[in-house]
Amino acid sequence: MPCCTRYCAETHFGKERAESDLRTYQLKGVQGITRIVVEEVKRLPLAGKELLDVGGGIGIIGIELAASGVSGATMVEASPAYLEVAQAEMKPRYGSRPTEFVLGDFAQIAGSLPAADLVTLDRVVCCYPDFHALLAAAAGRTRETLVLSYPRDRWYVRAGVAMENLLRRIKGKSFTVVVHPEYQMRSTLEQAGLEQSGRRETFFWAVDLYRRA
Repeated sequence: MPCCTRYCAETHFGKERAESDLRTYQLKGVQGITRIVVEEVKRLPLAGKELLDVGGGIGIIGIELAASGVSGATMVEASPAYLEVAQAEMKPRYGSRPTEFVLGDFAQIAGSLPAADLVTLDRVVCCYPDFHALLAAAAGRTRETLVLSYPRDRWYVRAGVAMENLLRRIKGKSFTVVVHPEYQMRSTLEQAGLEQSGRRETFFWAVDLYRRA
């Protein structure tokens, strides 16, 4: 699961995990909720559109969309190891189309980034305590469509996440996952001028699509 803040990215998502995620992707293709995100995004008119992938991990979304007609891609990632893998895997697929790979906390640097037609946040908001700041920054960079995935705000999801976080603390790991109230996330995006246009769910995850009103 990607991480947005620099500290947890460097300690929890290092080189070994980045290489492991890449091997899994190369062997099995897109997995889990990311597969649903990619499926939904590919339903959109992508020809000539610019992609901004926030917390993109090893760059799976950018890789999968490379042949879909997007005109260029910017990826922001807080883990140096993940960003290095993403750059190596994505750049050859985009050829002469512009690609940019930015290291940092997106909520803090969003103002320095150009807007994009499509903004994606796959399993990112659940790693970020201040989801208002993250989503407001993402909405502010969205010209047309924003797509995000996150753990559903259900009692069984909160219980499972709490158990996982407890186990991490016992092991001395500081990384935690947060289940944010869905209505508050929706309110933040709507206040930024976006309106929900689609949704898909699994038992644990949700994928929401928003369009510029």
